[in-house]
Amino acid sequence: MRKVNQNILLQRAEKEFLRGAFASALRLYALILKEYPSLDEAKVGAYLSDLGEESAEEAQALFDYYQMIKTNKPNAVEIIHSLIESLDSTKETLHQLLSLPAEEEVEYGDGIRYSDFLALVKSRGNFKKTFEDIMFSTKVVITDKDEFIDFVTKLADEGFDEMALGYLDASASLFGNDQDVLALYHIVQGIKK
Repeated sequence: MRKVNQNILLQRAEKEFLRGAFASALRLYALILKEYPSLDEAKVGAYLSDLGEESAEEAQALFDYYQMIKTNKPNAVEIIHSLIESLDSTKETLHQLLSLPAEEEVEYGDGIRYSDFLALVKSRGNFKKTFEDIMFSTKVVITDKDEFIDFVTKLADEGFDEMALGYLDASASLFGNDQDVLALYHIVQGIKK
């Protein structure tokens, strides 16, 4: 089997990259790497083509930078790889910092966390009265299965069995066939009898 000409494929891949056809460039770089797995030019091209799918400007800037340093610096591939990892890390950190307050505002804007609700119950000393006071004006935000099980069980204990069943029915698709959640039907119906 004849090996593909790496220089011709590299030129084609770079041409595709430069015109913004990142998926096509990535396929060509992958083809080169199949035949020449240690070829640095193809590795960088594959990294940058993948990055180009997300951010063309960043990929192009890094490509230009790589073209400048590849003849002068023996570790040019490592430099580019490090820059890509740094970009990914920075983006992820920024995304977390920016999305966390927005998520909390959306999630808790017109409700209270279950843990805050329990603190309110503790301070007032009565689940039923506290729940009755807030149930029409505020929603209780439940964030995990354990909170859900605790909440539904307490609703049933305090005589809100129809409401507990409503919560169970509404959340059936969220928990699928989770046996702990399905057992709540028996708990609610047992208390109801």
